[in-house]
Amino acid sequence: MTERVTRREFLGATGVASVGVLGTSPLQESSGPPVDVRGAIYLPTRVFNWYQLWHDYDESVIERDLGYAARVNLNAIRLCCSYEFWVENPKAHERRLDHLLSAADEQDIEVLVCLFESVGLNPNEENLTNRDPLTATPVQSPSRKILLDSSRWGETREFVRWFAERYGDDDRLLAIEVMNEPGWLPFKEEFAKSMFFTLRTARPSVPLTVGSTSLANNVEYTDWGSDVLQFHYNFASSRETYRRLLRDANHLADSMDCPIWLTEWQRCRSGQGFEAEVVGDEWQPNYASLAPEIRKAGVGNFFWSLMVKPAYVHAQRDQGVLGGLFHEDGAVWSLEDARGIQSMSGEVSFSGEERREWPEWALEVREEAFGGE
Repeated sequence: MTERVTRREFLGATGVASVGVLGTSPLQESSGPPVDVRGAIYLPTRVFNWYQLWHDYDESVIERDLGYAARVNLNAIRLCCSYEFWVENPKAHERRLDHLLSAADEQDIEVLVCLFESVGLNPNEENLTNRDPLTATPVQSPSRKILLDSSRWGETREFVRWFAERYGDDDRLLAIEVMNEPGWLPFKEEFAKSMFFTLRTARPSVPLTVGSTSLANNVEYTDWGSDVLQFHYNFASSRETYRRLLRDANHLADSMDCPIWLTEWQRCRSGQGFEAEVVGDEWQPNYASLAPEIRKAGVGNFFWSLMVKPAYVHAQRDQGVLGGLFHEDGAVWSLEDARGIQSMSGEVSFSGEERREWPEWALEVREEAFGGE
């Protein structure tokens, strides 16, 4: 996609999504073809950032969790490399990524791999290694110092070139995402653009993409040459809002002749916005509140997250938000959620143990948020 698309043309292609009122409906078996991309965000249960995934990599845990993903007929996962761990030990990062890709391939799961993460705190040693459920944090990658100093971008280009040379034509990858949510900050967007062009220059056969907070961000990414568009919408105030957004996404995909994926979603809840106050039982997973709409729209998607754990970011975690489908032992938080996810493959036959209980290792997060409730 090489022709310049103006912002007015792009936003005209998307239409306008309106805000409705909260509503629910029971999960129903859906007709029509399966959704082509059925995925989840994947971080192991007791891991809080991407550095920890690779630094503390456990092959048995990865294989177990990918087996859980296959139980609900997922065919994709989304995760991020760690530039900081690669700088420390590039051979170990490559060896561990090779194992994960092979383990996923054995389950017929493709991997959407992101190279850099814009969300989180600075990647100092304390933030990278902190495993305390109350204070552990996602980490930005690379550091703010590197992001703001273009003379240092040659360091990160080496990482991008390594990845492109090793994995650019690897058919175990669904796509390569240059950065998650460079979003609205110009210095992050400029960095992501530079890394994207470095990656594109290597001419990989694997599709290239950018993690996008909204449909509107893609006005820039199409100009860069993104092969796949993305958007994130974790929390919706109503199913009608989601229905309209998904219609906009499908209209955009048709207009731009480009695939579009919803690469982060979670549930309906009453508040407006990502950092809205969490009310009542809205702290818990409820994928069944949105799965029928996504299934009906046929939009490729990744829910947050495969494994039951406290929220990734503190804006949610400090309010006691818990996400995820599978406990470490294979029980699910909600059978309705599991069947809603599985329905995107055309089946609604999942059976297993349902356990709506906080993991013992994370109870202090619940206690901090809710006291003795």
